[in-house]
Amino acid sequence: MDLSIKVNGQPHRLDVDPTTPLLYVLSDDLGLRGPKFGCGLGQCGCCTVIVKGAPVRSCITPVSTMNGAEITTLEGLGTIEKPHPIQKAFIDEQAMQCGFCLSGVMLTAKVALDRNPRATDAQLQQALSSVLCRCGAHTRMMKAIRKYQQEGVRA
Repeated sequence: MDLSIKVNGQPHRLDVDPTTPLLYVLSDDLGLRGPKFGCGLGQCGCCTVIVKGAPVRSCITPVSTMNGAEITTLEGLGTIEKPHPIQKAFIDEQAMQCGFCLSGVMLTAKVALDRNPRATDAQLQQALSSVLCRCGAHTRMMKAIRKYQQEGVRA
């Protein structure tokens, strides 16, 4: 299948099997390391990307459904020199440990706050309930998300 997608603002034309999971195209063909392979069933959230303002599990999303889509991965939020405000909040609060779940946590939290900038802790926890973190950094992550929220969801 001849496929056109825009990832992190960059257009790409690919010739791929239409049943290939989006995650494999992002990691294998485009060399992105933000979304991770976790469970392969769309249940852990490690492979999360943003498409049309929604968190999408890229490990179970056939690339054929993404033709013409604009996709944002963790790398597409900011750079090392100029991190996105949510990334900066995570750095400032030392909110990550192993980093495996970061795509799921950051992108899901960003979408939740884009949709509802005044989300309560309970609403944020509900939004994040489908993202698994094994490190136990949940308290620091919530502190970073609240910091991002309080500083004004601006990007």
